[in-house]
Amino acid sequence: MACVSNLPHLRLVIGDEELLVSRAVAETIAAARAEEPDTEVRQRAGGELVAGELAEMLSPSLFGGRRVIVVLDGQDVKKDVSAALLGYAKQPEDDVVLVVTHAGGAKGKALADGLKAGGADVVPAVKITKHRERVDFVRNEIRRQGGKIAEDAAEALLAAVGNELREIVAACSQLVADTGGRIDTKTVAQYYTGKAEVSGFTVADAVMVGDTAAALEALRWAIHIGVDPVPIADAIADGVRTVARVAAAGKGNAYQLASSLGMPPWKVERAQRQARGWTAEALVDAMRAAAECNAAVKGGSDDRGYALERAVFAVVAARGGGIGR
Repeated sequence: MACVSNLPHLRLVIGDEELLVSRAVAETIAAARAEEPDTEVRQRAGGELVAGELAEMLSPSLFGGRRVIVVLDGQDVKKDVSAALLGYAKQPEDDVVLVVTHAGGAKGKALADGLKAGGADVVPAVKITKHRERVDFVRNEIRRQGGKIAEDAAEALLAAVGNELREIVAACSQLVADTGGRIDTKTVAQYYTGKAEVSGFTVADAVMVGDTAAALEALRWAIHIGVDPVPIADAIADGVRTVARVAAAGKGNAYQLASSLGMPPWKVERAQRQARGWTAEALVDAMRAAAECNAAVKGGSDDRGYALERAVFAVVAARGGGIGR
């Protein structure tokens, strides 16, 4: 495929891991702007795009210059837009980089297959679901940022941070920046003992989807390594509040809701997933449980660990309809 400098005319980001998708899009834009700082970027959700608008976005510019056109969630585009994208892929414009993201499932598969057949540069962004894959991801991420980490240290980092990919990336970045890039198990232990915000959100994420066992495991590990209970209680409360706000905002594209809610799209998307199974009444009960936990942990309880465990059971019970009803 002909390229504008080192960038392809067409890039397909395929997979449903939001962090990897957004990273691939951001890196494409950054690469284009590194070559041409005045590069124009236009981004649209696939489900909202109409063929006429797409044609206007892709048509030759009177003023010239590089353009990056991003179509998000390509699996949601209408048939005429899909046909237009496939037609365009056969004769792309020299000054345009078209990026299409696609979840990778059966929906809209013809578009993804057609773009691949048309020579698109394919960037995989599939969810990381296996522990072995997460260990490899940590090692690759550290290497990507200029550092090096042993496998046992990667295992220790995952034990401290949890499975949320954005927190893993943030932890890797921080470790490389603070240590010069040489990371072993001793480094991980020294750095993450007491880093409450990491384990706190791991506990909260498990609580909000009703996974009592995972929440208790993460909580007990956090307490064991010396994490301060206060930020864990704050993380649980934040998890409940975030789900309540996103649920109240109604259904919609995460990128659209993010602006009105003042949250990053990935946080809205995660809260949308966590909101399944919650009712408004259950969220009120969960808020009450989180508030009681905060009061206990911040001065009203002799056993703050027990207060946190009680909150885990209470919030999960609320999700199942078991508090106050």
